[in-house]
Amino acid sequence: MTGNLVFCNLQIVMTGLSLIIVFVVAIVAMILLISKLKVHPFLAILAVSLLLALLSDIPLTDVPGVIGSGFAGTFTSIGIVIILGAFIGAVLERTGAALKLADLVIRLVGEKRPALALELMGWVVSIPVFCDSGFVILDPIRRAMVRKTGASSVAMTLCLSCGLYVAHVFIPPTPGPLAAAQALGLESNILLVIGIGVLCSVFPLLAGYGYARYIGRKIKPEKEVPGNLDPTKSYEELKASFGKLPSGLSALAPLVVPILLMALSSIVSMAHGTGMAAEVCRFLGTPIMALAVGAILAICQLFGSGKGAVFYTLTNDTLKTVGPILFVTAAGGVLGKVIASSDMVRFITVHADSFQRIGIFFPFLLAAILKTAQGSSTVAITTTAGIVAPLMVALGFGTPVEAALVVVAIGAGSMTVSHANDSYFWVVTSFGELKVGDGYRTQTLLTLVIGLASMLEVFLLNLIL
Repeated sequence: MTGNLVFCNLQIVMTGLSLIIVFVVAIVAMILLISKLKVHPFLAILAVSLLLALLSDIPLTDVPGVIGSGFAGTFTSIGIVIILGAFIGAVLERTGAALKLADLVIRLVGEKRPALALELMGWVVSIPVFCDSGFVILDPIRRAMVRKTGASSVAMTLCLSCGLYVAHVFIPPTPGPLAAAQALGLESNILLVIGIGVLCSVFPLLAGYGYARYIGRKIKPEKEVPGNLDPTKSYEELKASFGKLPSGLSALAPLVVPILLMALSSIVSMAHGTGMAAEVCRFLGTPIMALAVGAILAICQLFGSGKGAVFYTLTNDTLKTVGPILFVTAAGGVLGKVIASSDMVRFITVHADSFQRIGIFFPFLLAAILKTAQGSSTVAITTTAGIVAPLMVALGFGTPVEAALVVVAIGAGSMTVSHANDSYFWVVTSFGELKVGDGYRTQTLLTLVIGLASMLEVFLLNLIL
């Protein structure tokens, strides 16, 4: 009995303002662990979560359950969705469907606006594909278009980077915004998040296009570095190297069909439909089932293109790729669960007026700090979403539309800014043949411009909607 009393007294209980101060210190410590000491984000976030749990008013014996619940809850709700989304993207890469989508965008925009075509191309392709791999996939097209049109190589590089990045942080089923939507209670409103993400892409795409054209006249790339890709290939030869590309319908199907299914489910729910047909629509419109249908269509595309032999390897590689993302996302869920179980939410609710003055800028600034410090946009999104989720009502975000705008605000912060600790920075500068110093003047400043432009649009929409 005495031993238990002594053990329980080891917990230093903090509430209210003191807990918020400890929370800020813990977040700073997490940033330092990740960025300076190179501790993996998974371990850093879990360590901070445990520290906050021990220092909060959560009963000591409940701490393991809170941590386990936060971790398991994330896998239960979002794990399969992330895996399916990543798998669809991997198939699009392997079959050349990503190139087909790019070709459709070029035809739509026209060859007289190559930089804009690249930007929109990147924006479309990056909805299911990670921006890093998307840039690698589309860079041969960028080079071919630069040779074909004589446009600025730097401007083309930045436009491609901008388009890829905006979709990557705004539009599900990319794992970051998908996880944020789930954390903020929008798992049944994914279509709304997609719509808000598309709408909020306008300002950053325009701002990115303008900045790319401006800086493209001032900076020249280094001499092109030889690589695996033959720089002498024409645009048509590049497409031919993939063999027979999937048809436009086949390339679009894995992306469009899940969106249509989710849209149909939302319509049926809003109309309060009943009967077997309505139930089937709701069933197929859930994110897991909608993306499962998309994955089946992607598999059909894979075998239809004669690449079925790589099915097992492709699946295995996809699981390896999304594994770290899933674990970091789950760690973010732990942090959110700890915050939700502590006295912090009650304190913020009581003092909601003070926090509402910051409003929609709070998630943006928090994500921007995390992004700039540790480099990963996905980590910044998932961590910020986990922190903000328990505070939504206190911050004045009670409707699904407001929650969707918070998702985009987090995404905007997660772009601000990309520099040397971000793998995407090195992908863009390396493939764009840019010096490191020029990378800061181009890619880093570009992400600052589009991040601020995104937040401006979110702020204006928050006033209107």
